[in-house]
Amino acid sequence: MSKKLKTGIIGLGRIGQIHLANLLYHTPGAEVVIASDVSEAAHAAAKKAGVATTTNAEEVISHPEVEAVIICAPTPQHVPYTIAAAQAKKHVFCEKPLDVTIPAIVSAQKAVNDNGVKLMLGFNRRFDPNFARVRSLVNDGSIGDPHIVKVTSRDPAPPPLEYVKVSGGLFLDMTIHDFDMARYITGSEVTEVYVKGDALIDPRIKQYDDIDTAVIVLTFANGAIGVIDNSRKAVYGYDQRLEAFGSKGMAKAENNTPDNVIRFDDKGGQSALPLHFFLERYEKAYQSCMHSFVDCVLNDKPSPVDAHDGLMATVVGLAAGISLKEGRPVKIEEVYKRS
Repeated sequence: MSKKLKTGIIGLGRIGQIHLANLLYHTPGAEVVIASDVSEAAHAAAKKAGVATTTNAEEVISHPEVEAVIICAPTPQHVPYTIAAAQAKKHVFCEKPLDVTIPAIVSAQKAVNDNGVKLMLGFNRRFDPNFARVRSLVNDGSIGDPHIVKVTSRDPAPPPLEYVKVSGGLFLDMTIHDFDMARYITGSEVTEVYVKGDALIDPRIKQYDDIDTAVIVLTFANGAIGVIDNSRKAVYGYDQRLEAFGSKGMAKAENNTPDNVIRFDDKGGQSALPLHFFLERYEKAYQSCMHSFVDCVLNDKPSPVDAHDGLMATVVGLAAGISLKEGRPVKIEEVYKRS
């Protein structure tokens, strides 16, 4: 029988439940030994599957059978748990962002390197089949030298204000996925960020120094230009599109819909709306993402999304925040000087 990776999960909120189900039912190479959450009410699905549960995350990290820890706790706990797991010689899968500060991310990166364990960040959109196909077409030269990358990411509805208070802001909560995707598609680092944005959906968001609508222009080291547009509310649903334009052509991925039927009548055509939200839209991506983590551990492969990727997504997010506040382009190197 093939070896299985024995995992433990910290955090059984919405994303933790997704990873729990994927590990239990969609990842043959893994098993879940133990899961933790401070709320015993969140333990139900794990208990039903015969997984041991606890309210103490340290019990997951110290469990003698656990070889890899899946961290789905709130962001402030990502780095402490990553470091503790690394020091216990456990591999780590951690949800994004690793942290919202450079020094903390660097400390986690050092702990992982010093202890010879693997760290993978949960930037699941890299594993979406259509986005991955665009990446392969850029990578193999099919569209030539990349000139423009466009990412559209719009949510179907804004989050509650209680969430906005603690989210870290649009750039480090929502757009961070798009920053990672832009780097992934171009295969190049961002050198400069320029942002225009406002709270056009719910002005109350401003009281938390946040926005809900933004257009971001990225400059890459290879000369490409990136454009990201974000909105917290698209009335027609979860809008997730990607385009890469280059010297030899273009590749684009449109929204996923429940079907591709267009119905016509005397008033025109009508098609299905995009899949409602990220749970539906990225269902396969979440599964593929976890498969990749398990594979990289069991077969000693490089992490497909490592600490450097997490660091750069956060750095670009911090640069975006400075740009919005000061109304000017911000060089990435400036963010390092401020840290």
